[in-house]
Amino acid sequence: MGYQLSFTQIWHNFDKLWYGLILSIELALVAIAIGALIGLTLAILYVSSGRIVRAMISGYVEFIRNVPLLLLVYLVFYGLPTVVDIRYGAQVSFVATLSIYSGAYLVEVFRSGLDAVPRGLLDAGKAMGLTPWQRLLYVRLPTMARITLPSLSNTFISLFKDTSIASVIAVPELTFGAQWINNRTFRIVEVYAVTTVMYLAAGYLILFGLRLLERRFRVDR
Repeated sequence: MGYQLSFTQIWHNFDKLWYGLILSIELALVAIAIGALIGLTLAILYVSSGRIVRAMISGYVEFIRNVPLLLLVYLVFYGLPTVVDIRYGAQVSFVATLSIYSGAYLVEVFRSGLDAVPRGLLDAGKAMGLTPWQRLLYVRLPTMARITLPSLSNTFISLFKDTSIASVIAVPELTFGAQWINNRTFRIVEVYAVTTVMYLAAGYLILFGLRLLERRFRVDR
């Protein structure tokens, strides 16, 4: 007998997938916000500090970018509590891990954006009598934000998809919900087909919103 498609049991348990999708988006938003703060802070330190600070930041970036996210998730959730007397839930652990992971990538995005700010704008700020911090706040950061929007869009979409890894530590996001339904119904084709469509739809909606921001704030060259 051939495999007969049946989505009935998937729709009966669709609340697991819907809740998982909402949680995936929430995890991504929180992690991206914290990661952006980490990345921006370290990028500013990198372009304004000496060799020692730059070497430390580069070490962090290279370490995180060359270690699989899955391994980092295991290290933070299972490894860290065995070394340090600390307790936290799976969601907090994953958000912390994804924030650190995203921060490493965003350091490079923001650093490149800061370096790409036209020298003439900075000279104009000096001519107006702006202090270094005022030039950073009113000239360099706004210009950097507009320059880096395309790269940020790609990074944000990638990080949203990375939330699926949270399922390995039983965070009930979208992939975990799909696994839960599959383990009880054995409708592997149906559940992952629906899950794929949900990831695609959410990803395209996020991308559409980011593309609108890009068109609104793009830098004409």
